[in-house]
Amino acid sequence: MRRTLALVLSGLFATTVACSAKTVSTTPSSTAPPSSAAAQETPATQPSPETTSPKPQASVGDTLDLTGDGEEGEQLAVTVVKVVDPAGAADEFSTPAADKRYVAVQFRLKNTGSAVYDDSPGNGTTVVDTQGQQFEATVEDTSAGPGFPGSVTIAPGDTGLGFITFEVPKKSTVAKIQFAMNSGFSGNTGQWTVPEKH
Repeated sequence: MRRTLALVLSGLFATTVACSAKTVSTTPSSTAPPSSAAAQETPATQPSPETTSPKPQASVGDTLDLTGDGEEGEQLAVTVVKVVDPAGAADEFSTPAADKRYVAVQFRLKNTGSAVYDDSPGNGTTVVDTQGQQFEATVEDTSAGPGFPGSVTIAPGDTGLGFITFEVPKKSTVAKIQFAMNSGFSGNTGQWTVPEKH
């Protein structure tokens, strides 16, 4: 009896793990414009032959097709349009800490699914530095441009555009940007590389 119970429990555990598997999407959509068309604050560097991978890695300007885990039909085509680093404060009341700076990332969210996108984009967004440290979004606005409001509603076929702000240490170099639907709880996370500044 104990052996049967152990087998049943291990089967349930394996099923739970399989259902909650997470994926990181890095391959740009084939219908998206090339990343070279994106507006950049810094020029992109050409990858060396030894760092070139068989599949292209999404970079600033590329679009990733992402899905949500909430209701059926949740799908977005997400583009990192621009990265402003450093970004100026919107006013004298929203300055970063003395040892930190603002980084503003502009996202374009196109609802390509059949369900209404109703979420807080900043909750599911992080930037990652070259050391692997992750930084969540802040509620501050910057001089880079209009930000997303706290909550966004986008009907199927419609598009939303806005900046999301991050407060990162001055010594950190932002290397990657991540975005996931369902306030970050979706199992499908998009990831873009950020070209080095020169």
